Amino acid sequence: MMEQHLVYELIGYIASVLVAISLMMSAIIKLRILNLIGACTFSVYGILIGSVPVAAMNAFIVLINIWFLWKINRDKEYFQLQKVDESDRYLAAFIEYYRDSISTFQPGFNFKKKHNFSLFILRNMIPAGLVMGNHDESGQLRVDLDFVIPDYRDFKIGKYLFSDKKDFFLEMGIVSIRASSGNKEHNVYLERIGFRFSGESGYPYLLTLK
Repeated sequence: MMEQHLVYELIGYIASVLVAISLMMSAIIKLRILNLIGACTFSVYGILIGSVPVAAMNAFIVLINIWFLWKINRDKEYFQLQKVDESDRYLAAFIEYYRDSISTFQPGFNFKKKHNFSLFILRNMIPAGLVMGNHDESGQLRVDLDFVIPDYRDFKIGKYLFSDKKDFFLEMGIVSIRASSGNKEHNVYLERIGFRFSGESGYPYLLTLK
């Protein structure tokens, strides 16, 4: 009986930790998913200890999270690409505001390096993503920064830019894109949106557009 009680307590602690971690996350989809798992675990805990209010309340939270995730996936969003000059004042302000986050995801990014390609990705008219790099006459774009602000890290921007809008690059004469690596989460993002690891020093991820 004592062992069973300890197992129930452990389930309750796990549920508490999952919910607490979810509330500290900035990426809305990850927050919803982790909160859903935590609430589901709490609901099971409520059933095991015979507490109907705990089980029912958390089952309701599970349904709320499912509804929001369905809505996020279903709602059509507006995307637009906006090229900017490197001397653009808003660009400088954007980079400075997100400096710490950029350094976390792409610690190798050189904030002083010059770039001939700077592109904002607007999502519902919000500057949600920024790509900076240099392209040459050979048709290759070398990306030093591929950054998305916290609330929009759900892969939609990356898929829109590098898959749906391939023609945008091709019309500029860009036939391949090499991207610099970042932290583990950033590298997973690159692979998920179509880049493959090639091992080249400095820009190890490659996306061929043709």
